Amino acid sequence: MAHSYTQNILHVVFSTKDRARTITPEMQPRRWAYIGGICRKEDIPLRAIGGMEDHLHLLLQLPATYSLAKTILTIKANSSSWLRESSPRFAWQKGYGAFSVSSSLLPTVERYIHNQRAHHYKISFEDELCALLQKHGVAYDSKYVFG
Repeated sequence: MAHSYTQNILHVVFSTKDRARTITPEMQPRRWAYIGGICRKEDIPLRAIGGMEDHLHLLLQLPATYSLAKTILTIKANSSSWLRESSPRFAWQKGYGAFSVSSSLLPTVERYIHNQRAHHYKISFEDELCALLQKHGVAYDSKYVFG
């Protein structure tokens, strides 16, 4: 084959350091737009973004030449420096969750990400992340997930 063809769509989740509630609802639209700008600049197609005061969900398409770890590092590093301008102690937690998404489930995952506020009336972030890990068959020890 002369070209590379990929469809790497990922649902990525990461939290603020110590799950501090530093992303207020009033600030979220501007912060999500800024992160969207980082993705555009880096040629990372972003299909959905949303979250709560203590965590973020991204639905992105990983380009064929990008590694997942470097992509997440780029998004976190570039957004952290800007976010610290309004919240000096802001930081992202080191880890992340990333789950592959079938093309047939894109609308469902997009709705899920856009409806985070309603979703979290029913479930905590901790329970949400553990449910995602279980759903995708990722082995984990709960004492290390939130450490």
